[in-house]
Amino acid sequence: MIHNIRYRVFVYADENEEELLKGLKNLLPTAKPDRELAEGILEDDIVILSGKIERKKETKDFLKNLLDMDKKSLCKLSDDLERKIDKNGNLFLRFSKSSACEENWEICDTGDSIHLKIKIAAYPAKKNVAISLLNDILDDYI
Repeated sequence: MIHNIRYRVFVYADENEEELLKGLKNLLPTAKPDRELAEGILEDDIVILSGKIERKKETKDFLKNLLDMDKKSLCKLSDDLERKIDKNGNLFLRFSKSSACEENWEICDTGDSIHLKIKIAAYPAKKNVAISLLNDILDDYI
């Protein structure tokens, strides 16, 4: 169902890196992010935590937890699939940093979030195939 999950979190100067790492691990418990230092527009330091999850068990666990979200969130995800999946069948999700740090999963549309790029195992790897596959799965939970 999922080939891999790429993740990225921007940690701004006024945020606690350890707390955001905890939030990331709420979503992806086995995440071992690379740490990169960047400079913001106002010359503030920004830490970028990023990495990739490829093990089948880990991607299956993520999907199980995603499908355990409340019905309203899953309905919204289903309604938004058209704009959250690219032509190659990648699903782009953003999760609220603050909710993740409180051990909750909340899909959001803001930029200040935990970014996930999920490669859906759809054959052929096309947008319409990935949407159909995900809708079939989501229909069982909505």
